[in-house]
Amino acid sequence: MTSSHPVAAVCQMTSTPDKEANFTTCKRLIEQAKEGGASMIFLPEGFDYLGSSREETLQLSESLRGDIISRYSQLARKLKVWLSLGGFHERGHNWENNRRIYNSHVIINGQGEIVSVYRKGHLFDVELTSKGVSLKESAFTIPGPSLVPLVQTPVGKVGLGICYDLRFPEMSSALQRNGAEILTYPSAFTVATGTAHWEVLLRARAIETQCYVLAAAQVGAHHEKRSSYGHTLAVDPWGVVMADCGGTDVGVAMVEIDMDRLQDTRRDMPVQKHRREKGFYFSLD
Repeated sequence: MTSSHPVAAVCQMTSTPDKEANFTTCKRLIEQAKEGGASMIFLPEGFDYLGSSREETLQLSESLRGDIISRYSQLARKLKVWLSLGGFHERGHNWENNRRIYNSHVIINGQGEIVSVYRKGHLFDVELTSKGVSLKESAFTIPGPSLVPLVQTPVGKVGLGICYDLRFPEMSSALQRNGAEILTYPSAFTVATGTAHWEVLLRARAIETQCYVLAAAQVGAHHEKRSSYGHTLAVDPWGVVMADCGGTDVGVAMVEIDMDRLQDTRRDMPVQKHRREKGFYFSLD
């Protein structure tokens, strides 16, 4: 892709418990995106692996100094691209005693350096009996303590979230108020929740913040117990879907990030200027 604007690549994959196979897939997608002109590449939640049980999920986890992140750092440095690695299974700081993990969004720059780590704040605990969905992320995951500062990247100022964070507009609004131009939600939505909510939520976050929204997604059957919805999306600040990877295949969507488009949207409909003081919204409390 030849463009006067920076290009982002948003990837879709089907992770399994096989970490080596997952890395091979991601490396191929990253190399494909780099060849297509991407300066920053976004991978989905669980890019490292998706375990078939709590025990396997914990056993396969690593620290930020482990082999997986080291290999991605080397790849970023070799290709001179930025990487968004969202949903890395990071061993908690007190791992030996409590064996709990963080769900971490790691940003690596083109020199192979970790420049930001956001640990997922909203954990996915749901019982949708009628839809066959039962997940309790909090059983083995530590909630992150806070949002993290925006990351200045080759494609713009990026605000970091992960999957279920998408459902909390307070978070996206906070990132936008601090200067976000791009919101990113690497995800592994279930088929049931994705069918009903995925595109609606992503477009809503883009419309209300007037940001680009990039959401790399897992797709298909990971093992006998879990499948994901797919439909990796890129949405522009007006809420228009720029790219959709569909619900079946592994692949990459390449999108131009046009900051003139963002500024025009915010100028023509100055939503943030019309926002009232905090007290107005809490006046019913």
